[in-house]
Amino acid sequence: MNLAQLMARSARVFPDRAALLHGDRALFTYRELAERCARLAAHLTSALKLVPGDRVALWLTNHPAYLELLYGVWWAGGVVVPINAKLHAKEAAYIVDDSGAAALFTDADLAEAIDREGVPLAALRRSMVVGTPAYEAMFAAPPEASMAPEERAADDIAWLFYTSGTTGRPKGVMLTHRNLLAMTACYFADVDPVGAEDAIVYAAPFSHGAGLYNLPFVARAARHVVPVSGGFDPAELVELSRSVGRLCLFAAPTMVRRLVDHIDASASPADGFKTIVYGGGPMYVRDIQRALEVMGPRFVQIYGQGESPMTITALGREHLAAAAHPRWQERIASVGVAQMLVEVRVGDGEGRALPAGEVGEVLVRGDTVMAGYWGAPEATAKALRAGWLWTGDLGAFDGDGFLTLKDRSKDLIISGGSNIYPREVEEVLLRHPRVREVAVVGQADPEWGEIVVAFVVGDGLAAEELDALCLAAIARFKRPKHYRFVDQLPKNNYGKVLKTALREVLGKEAST
Repeated sequence: MNLAQLMARSARVFPDRAALLHGDRALFTYRELAERCARLAAHLTSALKLVPGDRVALWLTNHPAYLELLYGVWWAGGVVVPINAKLHAKEAAYIVDDSGAAALFTDADLAEAIDREGVPLAALRRSMVVGTPAYEAMFAAPPEASMAPEERAADDIAWLFYTSGTTGRPKGVMLTHRNLLAMTACYFADVDPVGAEDAIVYAAPFSHGAGLYNLPFVARAARHVVPVSGGFDPAELVELSRSVGRLCLFAAPTMVRRLVDHIDASASPADGFKTIVYGGGPMYVRDIQRALEVMGPRFVQIYGQGESPMTITALGREHLAAAAHPRWQERIASVGVAQMLVEVRVGDGEGRALPAGEVGEVLVRGDTVMAGYWGAPEATAKALRAGWLWTGDLGAFDGDGFLTLKDRSKDLIISGGSNIYPREVEEVLLRHPRVREVAVVGQADPEWGEIVVAFVVGDGLAAEELDALCLAAIARFKRPKHYRFVDQLPKNNYGKVLKTALREVLGKEAST
């Protein structure tokens, strides 16, 4: 089944429902939006000679055109290649080239960057800047009245997602129509039911998790809101919660923290927010407790990867809100339980299931797991083994099926033969009231193999008081040997702390 059938169905059944808003201004109903998707598909197939399976790159900020581009490409049987808008033009060009994209849609600012950097995109049949007269001209000629979405098999690729590439060139994750339909079903079952009056707001990049979550809202003919700012602005979101209402959004933990800070400081009501789904990085216990205190039970946590998008485990609002449960503290530190359509295992080096309480690599299988990496059979064979996706994450189940992540396997610190999980140390350090952020990494050491180093952001802190905090809560060998007080931590475009950059700093210092 072609994902575009979701849009076509909603337009048939609920043609007059509001579909797309820019800020609080309504742009299109479902009938109008579906018609634009069909017209775009007709242009792609007639003028650009796009054939099913061709890739179309989308390199633009969170723009109102994004939704019609996604569904227009799918309507024509194509594959979307969403590219992070914050990438350098040369990085975007690599993805365009690697994917073999037949066309590129971008916006005015990014088109200037392409010209400024002299990036060669001449191999494309067509590049188009959204919002221009040429772009709008594509919608002038109506498609044939009978034009339905192109038929696609469930295992045909729909979304070619490029990983962040922090340790090398990014890889293209092949997500099929089946993968994303299964993800949509998991959203309804494990994250949140969606009603007609709900509105998903795209405050995080369309090119990643926030954009993937358009699917359940299209399936339910709900509303889609693109902020006028095009990004994450807490004050703007609060205003939209008042004017649009029933806001739902996907946000990284750093975004949640900023939104909670704003609502707390401004004493703004939170009742216009329906559901805030967080993921993409560690949510520390201190932060989610404060979020619940300030905004109430509006939160759901998901754990997934690009290779199994948004769909490994979920920690529902009922578990987050159950403060009276005797293991509540442990549960809110977890990432929840396996989602409905996947199997999750904590395995040893051979992939054999480990008992509750033992740490191993998180493995997942099911209809959400990618088809493989684009043009990379060796990487695919390494990630997909015996039917399981090997995530590279370390974790442990408790006896009730709640999964607690320890760290990425590459972040594990082995000091004097003992395993140390940075997340455990970070949770302790964040208990200090003046510690705002912390990242713990390993530094090579000739005697111990590695030693623990903590990079800390905060005010008026002393190593001695942090050391005393650690000694009171965790084993002596786990405490940091050195504390580095910094103004900020290096992060990528999605708010994830770049521990690779911190390890590089330590490595350079050791070599000088």
